[in-house]
Amino acid sequence: MNSPLKHKRQFPRKPSSVGQARRFVRAAIVGEVRTDRADDILVCVSELATNAIKHGSPAGRDFRVRVAVEGDTLRVEVHDAGDGRPELRKATEYDDDGRGLFLVASFADDWGVSRRTGPGKVVWAEFMLTKGPAAVPC
Repeated sequence: MNSPLKHKRQFPRKPSSVGQARRFVRAAIVGEVRTDRADDILVCVSELATNAIKHGSPAGRDFRVRVAVEGDTLRVEVHDAGDGRPELRKATEYDDDGRGLFLVASFADDWGVSRRTGPGKVVWAEFMLTKGPAAVPC
């Protein structure tokens, strides 16, 4: 890759935005990034976008997804205007939800939450890229 990969897009706070965010990230990395971790990345995008919709952005506010590659690291960020700070918790086998950040922590090489300018936060996940020719799914 000749130049750093950086893409960002706003999404409305509605369930269909999860799939749109996943397709946006897939399109951003296809042909640009060689990784054998594409499925891991896309699962994390789905979980972070779902959390932004369910817990993050106040009604009527959008959330933003940003994808950036610097060096050997791909970083996915989900920005929302919500006040809450997500915390990793262990869901029981009887819980209907609560596994999203557990999945992110399992698939990403690193993840966290940062403050942003203005209200809200950035929840991010980082993935080390492979050196080999593994293809990103279309």
